[in-house]
Amino acid sequence: MKKLFCVLLSMLLVVSFFAGCASGKSASGEIKVAIVQQLDHSSLDEIRLAVEAELDRLAKEKNMTITYTEFNGRNDATILNQIGAQVVSDGYDAIIPIATMAAQCMVTAAEDKDIPIIYAAISDPVSAGLTGLSTVTGTSDALNTAFMLDMMLAVQPDIKTVGLLYSNSEINSETPIAEAKAYLDSKGIAYLEKTGNNAVEIVAAASSLVDRVDAVFTPTDNVVMASESAIAEALNAAGIPHYAGADSFVTAGAFATCGVNYTELGTYTAGMAVDILLGGAVPEFHIMDGGIITVNTETAAALDMDYAVFSQMANTVVEVTTAQ
Repeated sequence: MKKLFCVLLSMLLVVSFFAGCASGKSASGEIKVAIVQQLDHSSLDEIRLAVEAELDRLAKEKNMTITYTEFNGRNDATILNQIGAQVVSDGYDAIIPIATMAAQCMVTAAEDKDIPIIYAAISDPVSAGLTGLSTVTGTSDALNTAFMLDMMLAVQPDIKTVGLLYSNSEINSETPIAEAKAYLDSKGIAYLEKTGNNAVEIVAAASSLVDRVDAVFTPTDNVVMASESAIAEALNAAGIPHYAGADSFVTAGAFATCGVNYTELGTYTAGMAVDILLGGAVPEFHIMDGGIITVNTETAAALDMDYAVFSQMANTVVEVTTAQ
C-alpha cells in the first residue's frame, strides 16, 4: 500500500508540473516578461518606462508576481535575433518588443513556440507582416500623414518644395512617405527625397536639403529620430521647419508633430499583455488615438513661425522646449 501511495504521489506531481507549464507561468507562479527595445531614443524609452510601470501596477492589483527583463537591440537585426533566441531559450512567458524591427525579430525567434508577443508602437503592422498571427498583437502609432501636411500648409501656405527625410531601412516610413508623395502631388507641390541607413548618412541627407526645400517631413522613423538633435541644428540654422512623426523629435529640436501619447501607448500595451497572460484571447492590434499637436517653442521662435492656427486644428496643443 505504501509503495502504491508513493507511485500515485509521483504521478500527481508530474501532472501538476505540466499543468503549471501549460498555464504560461513558471513552476513558482512567477510570470517572466521580456521587454525588447529596438534602440535608445526618448519615445521608445518613454514607452518602455510606461510598460514597466503598468506591469508593476497590475501585478500589485491582481496579486500576481510579474518580473521583467530589459533588452536593447541597438537598432541591429543581428543583435535582436540573438536576443530573440535567448528569450525563447530562457522560457519567458511573454515578449513585449518596442518598434518594428524588434517585433519582426521576436516573431521570427518565437515561431511555433506559442509565446504571446505584444508589440508596441508599430506604425504599420500590416506592411510589417505582424497581422494574422495567432499569438501576436499589440499597439500601433499609425501616423495621420495628411493631417501632418495640412499643418505644414496651414503655417506655410505658399510652400513650394518639401523635403522627405527618412531611412531606407525603416519599414515604418514606407507607407507614410508614399502617402506624403500622393498628397503633395495632389496639391501640385514639389518634393525632394533624401535617405540614409545610419546616423552619418541621415545627418548628411538632412544637410543636403538646406537651400533646396521650404520644409522637411519625416514620419515615425527611428533612425532619423536617433540623430534628430544634429538634424534640427542644421535645419533650424537654415530656417527650415522640420515636421516629424513623434513628440520625441520635437523635444530634440524639430518644429512640430501630431501624434499619440507614448505613455498611454505603453500603458495600453502592458494591459493587453497581462490580459493575455491571464487567459484572455489575443485581440487584433489596437490603433492608439492621436490628435495631439506638439510644438517646440524655442524652434518656433528661432524660425519666426506663428503656429496659432494649430489651436484651430486640434483639441490639444502641447508646447515644449528642447531637451538638453
